[in-house]
Amino acid sequence: MNICGKTLGNKERIKSKKQLEMLFGNGRSRSMAAFPVRLVYMTHDNDGTAPEKMMMVSVSKRHFKHAVKRNRAKRQIREAYRLNKNILAPASERLEGKTLSMGFIWLSDELMPTERVEKSMVNLLERLNERITMDK
Repeated sequence: MNICGKTLGNKERIKSKKQLEMLFGNGRSRSMAAFPVRLVYMTHDNDGTAPEKMMMVSVSKRHFKHAVKRNRAKRQIREAYRLNKNILAPASERLEGKTLSMGFIWLSDELMPTERVEKSMVNLLERLNERITMDK
């Protein structure tokens, strides 16, 4: 049971190819970066079954040849998002019937301290919150 809203459940993750193509393939998404993470995002109509925010994480094999390092970077991004997703609460209120899809992409060729990743995540989420609240 999700008592305090601090979990990152499967329903909040982008998993289907259709959702990925919508986020990366149609040219309607926007992006911003705070090293070592890039955020690609878009809003789209919600069919009533999807949650209001969905996310995915990508760490390229080009950056880290070993899966252990890729998995560590992904874990750092997911944890930073999980701890700070409440920053998007004001934006969620403005979305009304829409879903915010987000893709977090690792940019660096080396692992970063968790504090640095979390600082970048806070920066990205605050900027995204401002953009969404200003656009609507």
